[in-house]
Amino acid sequence: MKAIRLFLVLAALGFAYSASAQKTLTTGITGAIQVDSEPSGAKVYRDGKLVCTSTPGMVSLQGDVTFYYDKPKNDEYYKKRVRDENPIVLQFVKDGYLVGTETIYPVVNYTRIKHLPIQMTATFPSPVIHVFTPDPNAKQVDASIPEGEEKKVVSRDNPGQTALERTIIRWYFESAPQGARIFWRVISSVPDEVKNTNELWLGNTPFEETRSFNIQGLTYENSRDVQIEIKVKRAGYIDQTKRFNVRQAIDQQEISSFFDMIKEEE
Repeated sequence: MKAIRLFLVLAALGFAYSASAQKTLTTGITGAIQVDSEPSGAKVYRDGKLVCTSTPGMVSLQGDVTFYYDKPKNDEYYKKRVRDENPIVLQFVKDGYLVGTETIYPVVNYTRIKHLPIQMTATFPSPVIHVFTPDPNAKQVDASIPEGEEKKVVSRDNPGQTALERTIIRWYFESAPQGARIFWRVISSVPDEVKNTNELWLGNTPFEETRSFNIQGLTYENSRDVQIEIKVKRAGYIDQTKRFNVRQAIDQQEISSFFDMIKEEE
């Protein structure tokens, strides 16, 4: 683990310890600590100021630390006091997640060796990692949907004006033996938006074609609730059916499958 060390040595020569006299020494902090988050890409703020534009990154340490000391028997008390008075508070901000706070405290050490100067150090831990909690009230942005296209509806009244209609999908089907007839239909779990359809003839295997989706009522938003059913038929063989989720087909830009035909029992 990397750490930033604040090091100072006070010469014992010339200091006469007093039972009642607390001594102090203030020194500036220098260096930097590493910051990261899960997921990454967060902004980090300290005292309301942006100190890291995107995680992972580095945050410079700036400020002062005041050490207290007198008799050796009070070292533990002063170590805790220095720790508690010098926290670094970092805020992690990322869209879609709750703002997170990480507070780090220095590890303070006092070292005394007979006939040698007192040594006082403050070590700030690094890296500092924040794990985000999703914001339940935030609208999750689907990066796979073109901007502004989530609710645009495929409609006969405004043909060709949605990204769905301009997305070219590869349709490819093969069977063994070849020559099977291919039929397709729409199966919708949101029939008030996208209607179910009857079977339509597509072609014979092997079949390959590129075409866009022109399903009336379809949107990116409801495409996960719509399926394309493919059925292949051939005389002497058992009909076979497969279904494909429309949203998955859009993302993959393909609907394809192989049908191994099974003979009917005589």
